Amino acid sequence: MKLSKNFYKKEFECKDGSKMPDDVYYNIQKLANQLQVLRSVLNKPININSGYRSPFYNKLIGGVKNSQHTFGKAADISVVGLEPKEVYDAIEDLINKGNMLQGGLGLYKNFVHYDIRGKRARW
Repeated sequence: MKLSKNFYKKEFECKDGSKMPDDVYYNIQKLANQLQVLRSVLNKPININSGYRSPFYNKLIGGVKNSQHTFGKAADISVVGLEPKEVYDAIEDLINKGNMLQGGLGLYKNFVHYDIRGKRARW
């Protein structure tokens, strides 16, 4: 099922095969639309390393309690040909310009976390 021009629901599904609840699907749709803005600006494919996580799977992999991933509001992403810091900076710039929703933004060695929690959080 296509969520946006370049993103499909299957990219955001939980790695343990759990069914995505309807309220989570709504959030994933909103998240995919935000990532589409980034994809269009970067003009490069975005890999979704982790999208929705069932509470069970989130706990299994050591995710934080009440992770934005469990609500379908977060994705850990990477972009071929770009360093995570470049992706992080691009998202920050798009947020500051009002082109992407404010939320959580985390920089890691091999990926960037972006979420649509509705308030600013940085790490």
